[in-house]
Amino acid sequence: MSTSFLAEATVWEQPPFDNETRQAVSELKKTPAALEDAFYKDLAFGTGGMRGIMGVGTNRVNKYTFGKTTQGLSNYINSQFPDETPRVVIGYDCRHNSKELAQTVADILSANGIKVYLFTDLRATPEVSFAVRYLKCHCGIVLTASHNPPEYNGYKVYWQDGGQIVPPQDKAIIAAINNTTYKDILFDAKPENITPIDQDIDEAFQNASVKVGCIGNGNRENIKIVFTPLHGTSVTAIPQVLKKAGYSHVTVIEEQAKPNGDFPTVKSPNPEEPEALQMAMKKANEIGADIVIGTDPDADRLGIAVRNENDELELLNGNQTMVAMTKFVLDKAKYTAVDNPFVGSTIVSTPMMSVLTNHYGVECKLGLTGFKWIAQMIEHYPNQKCLGGGEESFGYMVGNFVRDKDAVTATLLACELVSEAKSNGTSFFNVLLEAYEKLGCFQERLISLVKKGKTGAEEIDNIMDRFRKAPPKHIDGSPILFIEDYATGVRSIVKKQEKEMISLPKANVLIFIAEDGTRIAARPSGTEPKIKFYVSVNTSLNSTHDYRMIKDQLDKKMDRILVELGI
Repeated sequence: MSTSFLAEATVWEQPPFDNETRQAVSELKKTPAALEDAFYKDLAFGTGGMRGIMGVGTNRVNKYTFGKTTQGLSNYINSQFPDETPRVVIGYDCRHNSKELAQTVADILSANGIKVYLFTDLRATPEVSFAVRYLKCHCGIVLTASHNPPEYNGYKVYWQDGGQIVPPQDKAIIAAINNTTYKDILFDAKPENITPIDQDIDEAFQNASVKVGCIGNGNRENIKIVFTPLHGTSVTAIPQVLKKAGYSHVTVIEEQAKPNGDFPTVKSPNPEEPEALQMAMKKANEIGADIVIGTDPDADRLGIAVRNENDELELLNGNQTMVAMTKFVLDKAKYTAVDNPFVGSTIVSTPMMSVLTNHYGVECKLGLTGFKWIAQMIEHYPNQKCLGGGEESFGYMVGNFVRDKDAVTATLLACELVSEAKSNGTSFFNVLLEAYEKLGCFQERLISLVKKGKTGAEEIDNIMDRFRKAPPKHIDGSPILFIEDYATGVRSIVKKQEKEMISLPKANVLIFIAEDGTRIAARPSGTEPKIKFYVSVNTSLNSTHDYRMIKDQLDKKMDRILVELGI
């Protein structure tokens, strides 16, 4: 075993670590591989903050790793606001240890002279983003691991704008954390600095959600909704928002309604996975529901199923949901040329977003993966009106009153689209097909390869290195026109053998664009032990009646591409 992680583990068997931690480390030494995985690196911020498996060690979630992060963050906050008492709001989801860890985080902040607003119980992540601005806080923290497996927890940091931290600020915070030792952590709380919050913020958030998301004019009493929080936090907000908006036929899946960090009825609490919505789909078919909605544990992602052209419930992917809801927003948005509106999306999401917004004469700004970049767009372009934004990973934001993925308001928006479409004799699904007919039929597929642990991380690096050193020259017979390497910030124009700089921040992402419009993107996940491949293909659709045939052709094309690339 490497002496570096052994030495680190030995440190954890001494003060300031408590007896329980020391004993756990000693026990872990009996399993060298597990010990190495727990200590070979420190948890770090990625696209969605910091996530990890709970347990002892520098590469684990525990009161010391979260404590060190919080102490470093406290030092940074106090350095940025030396002439005032900084304010921080803290929220957390249903995961194991979240409430206890949230209290620890609050204690440390309070001990550093920071005023803390602590939710008394679990709340949806978008409500915390909202609360940052509503309470005029300097920072926000959410303890969540989103849709990761039950053994995970995590730590997200928001700044004054309600968006997650971005460069260079994230690097400054990380530097402050790295300059902090475990001995520096101030665990002794100052209770007078901690204020519990709950119902008042709930009401403000829910009312704002209804105001922003209730944009349709359909008969809300005429649709049936099946909703599942997948054992997560959205049960504290979505039923309430739907009721306030006038939806009375809402069926909540009872078996999945109670928050539970074990997520006992699903393999994964991820609405991107069709299996997660099986129970809700079954209930929807029993009662003849118009729409099924499922959200992840912290209520920032949503998966939906709607009635297709055969009146059968069909699960949509994140790109399809985003396109249909963005079209609805653009149809309903009240703006003038002075507003100079824009919609935000990401470089790995469907290219149809740009095609769609261009059709309406609205700009589509593209950022790196993660809603923090869409939040940053709002700050960087204050003279433009943000109509909303979305990304392929089942995230959507309506307007700009929340600066993160918001499954609560997005759920309301989806129901608004369903109710208005039904009142007009059409459907959510047909709105999507009509967009395909007018603008081109875009189909996407996501392939995620799980590569766990230290060896998995090395394997992911090797895969990315292989594609950089030997990029494909054709995709399904179509020559590659552009290669975008966001790690170097260079876009290669293959035929001309020319290069140009990419204006976005650097990231470990590769994108190949072929002559026929096919796009392949590859990126390691910033929050999970995965490497992800995003495939997008498109062709014309002469009639909505031809959709199944065209979809089948594009599915087969994607099958060939994956075989060709060895994915």
